[in-house]
Amino acid sequence: MISGAVARILLRYVAGALVAWGVLGDDAGYQLANDPDLALLAGMGIAAATEALYAVAKRMGWKL
Repeated sequence: MISGAVARILLRYVAGALVAWGVLGDDAGYQLANDPDLALLAGMGIAAATEALYAVAKRMGWKL
């Protein structure tokens, strides 16, 4: 499932940015980047957003 891999990559970038900005500590950033439940939720969000954008594009008559 490609969205799961993309979700894990996105979570790692988000966690790295939050740690770099000082919003999260090192331990919390590591947990965010490596939590399989968060990766599953992020993957589901990516899939839902993709389907929603497809529906909008189809409704608006955009080329697919």
